[in-house]
Amino acid sequence: MPAATPFRTVWFDCDSTLSAVEGIDELALDAAAGVRDEVAALTLAAMEGRVPLAEVYPRRLALLRPDRRAVEALGRRYVDRIVPHATLVVDALQSQGKRVGVVSGGLLPAVRHVAQALGIADADVHGVDVRFAPDGAYLDFDRQSPLWRNGGKPAFLRARPARERPLAFVGDGITDLEAAPAAELFVGFGGVAVRARVRAEAACFILDLRELLPILLTADELQALARHPRLGRLLRTP
Repeated sequence: MPAATPFRTVWFDCDSTLSAVEGIDELALDAAAGVRDEVAALTLAAMEGRVPLAEVYPRRLALLRPDRRAVEALGRRYVDRIVPHATLVVDALQSQGKRVGVVSGGLLPAVRHVAQALGIADADVHGVDVRFAPDGAYLDFDRQSPLWRNGGKPAFLRARPARERPLAFVGDGITDLEAAPAAELFVGFGGVAVRARVRAEAACFILDLRELLPILLTADELQALARHPRLGRLLRTP
């Protein structure tokens, strides 16, 4: 059913939502096998809600210590694996006057790559920044950011001003589901990985980003989009 009133803002998670990459696991690919396995186990535990993110986040980065070159390479990998239809769906939402942004617990310099590829303004991209030494070596992450902890995304969304509401948030994981009460609508995404709890508890759950359009656009906006010479096909493709 089309939205009754227009959404003004649509926020997306990045990892396993806009890109089919879990950034921290990608950074671990060149690590020793034992480190790689530990990072993967920590990520899974956090995504499933078994361990608080605040316990996992510093531990993973302390194990990996990604330098500037590795973080930039991750950004390019994000872009290489943008999920199907993401570019057109973002374009379609923007064509109907929606402000589209990214709020992620991922490393900000890498997340910016995928946002730029999708035509999302830097001012609307939020993640966890990283500090590097002059030679590019890893120093630390931005511990002042709320986004590396559970509760960070709902705090971010609750702080959005009235002019950005109603807002929708789209994500795949437990930290995304936590943000549901801070959005007028939370849409769970399972196109990369289906998290059982997210599928069970999300008000809406989709496997293809094209499914967002009938959910987030009003009847008038859908009619306008259908007439668009390039984007209208998003509504006609099963």
